[in-house]
Amino acid sequence: MAPGRALRPRTKVLPEHARTHNRSLVLQTLYRAGQVSRADIARETGLTRVTISDLVAGLIAEGLVVELGQRDDARPGKPAVLLDMNRAATQIIGVDLSEHSVFRGAVLDIDGVILASAEIPLATSRGDEATAKVLDLVDRLVAQATAPVLGIGIGSPGIVDPSGVVIAAPNLGWSDLELQRIVGERTSLPVFVANDANVAVLAEHGFGNADGDMMLVKVGHGVGSGLLVAGALVFGSRFAAGEIGQVMVGTDDGAEAPYDREKCLEAWLAVPRLESRVAAAAIAGEPVAPVLREAGQRLGVALAPIIGALNLSEVVLSGPTELLDGPLIDAVGETIRNRTMAGFHSDATIRMTGLGRDIVVRGSAVMVLSGQLGVS
Repeated sequence: MAPGRALRPRTKVLPEHARTHNRSLVLQTLYRAGQVSRADIARETGLTRVTISDLVAGLIAEGLVVELGQRDDARPGKPAVLLDMNRAATQIIGVDLSEHSVFRGAVLDIDGVILASAEIPLATSRGDEATAKVLDLVDRLVAQATAPVLGIGIGSPGIVDPSGVVIAAPNLGWSDLELQRIVGERTSLPVFVANDANVAVLAEHGFGNADGDMMLVKVGHGVGSGLLVAGALVFGSRFAAGEIGQVMVGTDDGAEAPYDREKCLEAWLAVPRLESRVAAAAIAGEPVAPVLREAGQRLGVALAPIIGALNLSEVVLSGPTELLDGPLIDAVGETIRNRTMAGFHSDATIRMTGLGRDIVVRGSAVMVLSGQLGVS
């Protein structure tokens, strides 16, 4: 999760970094391909067979890799022995703190399959009370694990630095909260904490249908986004890359209008605000589609310059399907097409994630895999 680090290693590196990098290279190949021989890994990675044999022996001793038996080769000679990740050896705890009404979490295997889950109502909890609920949830999930826990991944709203300190999460009343340290001391397990939208990007990259450079917009209690460019997450100099929720998009009063939080993107798109507007329209007997279209237009206004600057190939939305999918996402695409250069930016794909409500939980598993094993 280091800034600028490619998520999936693909080539050899300098000798001083070689063993750790090459170990990740072998694990990445096995994680994605599975049931391959030592010779297959050597061909895929460009590493020598001697290096592969040495690394595989160490990984088998650690219990991370298993031999599956011989492959029935048509070629003469000794049949190759197939290898795979030991996919039952460890489990991962994933926690999602981004929803506006509950804290959610799950026990997952290394392929992102949810084995058990739990949630705690957030109600109006803030500050220390919210932190206590996180610890309670983690305790429950650790107790549900049926194999050694590889690590705990947590997706939190707000600005989070690389050491897992939540610098600011106003909706939860957190400021400079050392969440990674607190949970680590509670559980004595490796813990990784990151912004929820960045974690969601990891899920889309690892388990979704992401194709190239992308931006994922996470709509929940607030609005944030994660950026994946050139195979690496973008964090920004102050770890606030993707914080588009406080960008002012209510510019109807002209370019000279002063900054106004009530005209920022979250005022139209944050789930509590959007649900309230939809409910008000329904009570008044008015159609709700115009409310959703306006929110989509405001999001399109915020996204168009980002797509233009980075030439992104796709934007993925994550949040309540009943709000985002339909008039809202249609308005996003239309606004972007109207505000970007045809033929270069206007054909960017705008779609909903296929991972649904579990996207942050599953992204937390990718974060742990990347941090502990160097795979994704």
